[in-house]
Amino acid sequence: MSVRIGVVGSVNLDLVASGAPLPKAGETVTGARFAQHPGGKGANQALAARRLGANVYMVGRVGDDALAETALSLLRRDGVDVQGVMAEIGQSTGVALIAVSPEGENQIIVASGANTLVDAGDVMGLPECDAILCQLEVPIVAVMAALDRAPNLFAINLAPAITVPDRLLKEANLLIVNEGEAEFYGPALHTGKGMVAVTLGGAGAVLYHTGEEIARAPAFDVPVVDTTGAGDTFCGALVTALAEGQAPADAMRFASAAGALAVTRPGAQPSLPSRQAVEALLKP
Repeated sequence: MSVRIGVVGSVNLDLVASGAPLPKAGETVTGARFAQHPGGKGANQALAARRLGANVYMVGRVGDDALAETALSLLRRDGVDVQGVMAEIGQSTGVALIAVSPEGENQIIVASGANTLVDAGDVMGLPECDAILCQLEVPIVAVMAALDRAPNLFAINLAPAITVPDRLLKEANLLIVNEGEAEFYGPALHTGKGMVAVTLGGAGAVLYHTGEEIARAPAFDVPVVDTTGAGDTFCGALVTALAEGQAPADAMRFASAAGALAVTRPGAQPSLPSRQAVEALLKP
């Protein structure tokens, strides 16, 4: 039986220019290819968990503009329950402007739009779940409301890095950060009761508990096309695996494999892998 995961987070439309060098300040570069894909950390992580076998209920907000349906299209197609994603009258749907270099590195600017209006009341509609997963692209009041409703597993991807209440760091069951975010939060990451997963790019990922390393997952050798969405894939995969009852070391390896597959295709949501693809990569 599939686990049920509630995701409280952002819904964006990604506007992507790829194939040209990333510009320096004040510089214009040409020769890029344009594409648009559904995105937003919340939506990406919700779809990642869904494609990996979880039943997912999403809480968020979009605008009442023409971008909203496109932003929600892949969530709907793949069976994420979006009843909790409200359309906000007079607001724009969130947009991310993404530049991707020929080497797959990216720069991202987000215009949050309706995401800034997600509130504690929206979270009250969450059904009973095995896990709740949040990020920091929606207001902290919504995240804290989700923490108050948490089942046995409350996970927070502390991205983008901002100052958060100490209670969030202390009471979350799982904190997920990359190297830059880990540096931002510092020792405070390890003051709580939960686990801390730190992604290290090409060096894999490490899982800590009360400051002690308890698991480590290697990176997988795959061709890098676009790193957009890889971290979100890791988050959705790790929470799915832990909610299923996988041991921490196995869950980390599963998440690392999922994140690796996500960099092999362009776009955030289009690149999110299936359960079958992840299990194939994990086979000896």
